[in-house]
Amino acid sequence: MAIFYVIGTPIGNLEDITLRAIRIMKEVDLVLCEDTRMTRKLFDKYAIPTASMSYHAQSKLSKTDTILDMLAAGKNLALVSDAGTPGISDPGSMLVSKIRERFAPELAAGEMKIESIPGPSALTAALSIAGVPCSDFTFLGFLPHKKGRETLFKEMIASERTTVFYESPHRILKALESIAALSAEPAEKSYKDKELSPKRLTIARELTKMFEQIVSGTPAEVLAYFNAHPDKVRGEFVVIISA
Repeated sequence: MAIFYVIGTPIGNLEDITLRAIRIMKEVDLVLCEDTRMTRKLFDKYAIPTASMSYHAQSKLSKTDTILDMLAAGKNLALVSDAGTPGISDPGSMLVSKIRERFAPELAAGEMKIESIPGPSALTAALSIAGVPCSDFTFLGFLPHKKGRETLFKEMIASERTTVFYESPHRILKALESIAALSAEPAEKSYKDKELSPKRLTIARELTKMFEQIVSGTPAEVLAYFNAHPDKVRGEFVVIISA
């Protein structure tokens, strides 16, 4: 019976990996990686000898077909992303969907399995130390670069739920400027006739890495901080907007 494993890997600190994840990566026939160079660091640290192959958003359809054929031949495969859990803001979910589509009868009959090997996620890591309401929240992944961004920001400010999204260092200041500007608008400019309540903004930067940092305050305060500290506008950002 072929098994396809979806494995969560460290988002920064290489020690943040489960014993089960290490064992599975040593046992499978092939590990599919978003970037083999990134995964090689993990392989070297834990002496994982398994062969690897790149699989990412730009991979050709023929590579997907090759993966499906390997599963059909009974090979056990594992999928990892550069950091965190595959399928969360990366192409992993597309591959899992293709596997479920092609092997629906085998999966239903128990002749093939797709197994999750849980691990780190920047989303849950950030929420766990933000100290904001998170019994329910909205996660938006990476926002579109242009079209629809302002509408999304308006929806975030108007929402009663905590909202989380990822942002790159190239766009973080523009995102903070938009959030601060919308948060400062008077009630008569509220989104869809809904009064905009005061918002708290939390930025989690470089989680689990040497320069991990949490910055929290009003949108205006957080924007002012990063404008005053341009050396901190680097790394990966998790942005949390809450009441």
